Amino acid sequence: MSNIVVIGGTSGLGKEVARFYAERGDEVILTGRDADRAAAVAKEVGAARGLGLDLSQPAGIKEALAGVGRVDGLVLTAVARDNNSIHTYDMEAALHLLTLKFVGYSQTVHALRDRLHEDSALVVFGGQAKERPYPGALTVATMNAGVTGLVRALATELAPIRVNGLHPGIVGDSPYWEDKPLDAVVERTPTGRTATMADVVDAVDFLLRNRSVNGIDLAVDAGWLLR
Repeated sequence: MSNIVVIGGTSGLGKEVARFYAERGDEVILTGRDADRAAAVAKEVGAARGLGLDLSQPAGIKEALAGVGRVDGLVLTAVARDNNSIHTYDMEAALHLLTLKFVGYSQTVHALRDRLHEDSALVVFGGQAKERPYPGALTVATMNAGVTGLVRALATELAPIRVNGLHPGIVGDSPYWEDKPLDAVVERTPTGRTATMADVVDAVDFLLRNRSVNGIDLAVDAGWLLR
C-alpha cells in the first residue's frame, strides 16, 4: 500500500486520480479549496482524508498539510481556468493563477519535503496549451510552459526523488470538455479520438511507479499536436 497525496482532488482529473488509488487500496489524501467539499469527495471516492487547502493563499499551505505523514506519491493537479489576453489584460487574474500554479505548487512541495523519501515520486500537471495556445490563453499557456522548468528544477533539487510533468491535451470525457463540440478536434487527431480521463490516470500511475522516468514532460493528447 502506498500513501498518495492529490492536490486538487475534488473535481475533474484530480478526483479521478484520487478515486483510482483509493479503489486500489492505497492511503489517499486529497485536497480542495473548501474543507467540507474535500471531506465529502474523500468519502465519495474512498479516500482516507480530505483537507482544505487554497493554493492561491500559499502562506496557509504548511499548516494545512501539517497532519500529513509519509508521502510516496504526490500529484499536483489543481488549476483555475482563466481567459486572459494581452489585448484586455487582467493583471489580478494573472497573478492569481500564477500564484496558485507556481508559488502554491512550490510551497506544497516545500511543506511536504520532510515527508518525502528517496523512492517518492511527484507528478506536476501542466497542459498542451503550452504548445498550441489559443486566444485568451496567455496566462494558461505561459503557466503550462513554466511547468517544464519547475519539474526540472525540482528533479534536480530533490534528487534522488523523481519529478515529472504531465501535459494533457483535450480530455473529451472530462467535466470541462464533455458537453463541448469536439468533432473538429477528433478529425485532426491521428488516432481519431481525444484523450480520456482513464488515459490521464494511467499516465499518472506510470510516472509515479516507473523508477527510470525522471524530469520529463509527458503529453497525453492522442497525437493531437501532430496535425
